[in-house]
Amino acid sequence: MIQYPEIALRLFLAIFLGGLIGLERETAHKPAGLRTNILVCLGTTLFILVALAAYDEYPESPVDITRVAAGIIVGVGFLGGGTILRTDRDIHGLTSAATIWFVCGIGLANGMGYYLLAVVSALLGFIVLRLVPLVERKFLQTRAK
Repeated sequence: MIQYPEIALRLFLAIFLGGLIGLERETAHKPAGLRTNILVCLGTTLFILVALAAYDEYPESPVDITRVAAGIIVGVGFLGGGTILRTDRDIHGLTSAATIWFVCGIGLANGMGYYLLAVVSALLGFIVLRLVPLVERKFLQTRAK
């Protein structure tokens, strides 16, 4: 059974890691910003913690953590899909949708206790979101407006 201090650590780390990605999106004036990314990471962490607790407390029950994780991923994918807008000429929000989905992965890793994986992934995601647009502007004149 996961102890309460460990649960608190995972939940607060979810706020920090989701906030790191969300802050980047917020400062870039993107639709899914700070609160959205924090809540996706925190919610994902919470759902997987509940599944872990249920599995520990009721070992005879048919709790399947991988099915819970799959359900979370699909649900968050649906949420991300709502951020995509298509017009006659353009598609907007793909990166925001991908970011929401990515932050879900960070929450899953964090909720399962894979702290290094969650932290390194969040840092790499931040770097991708911050630096790739600069590379696109320099080398692909038509991208990253």
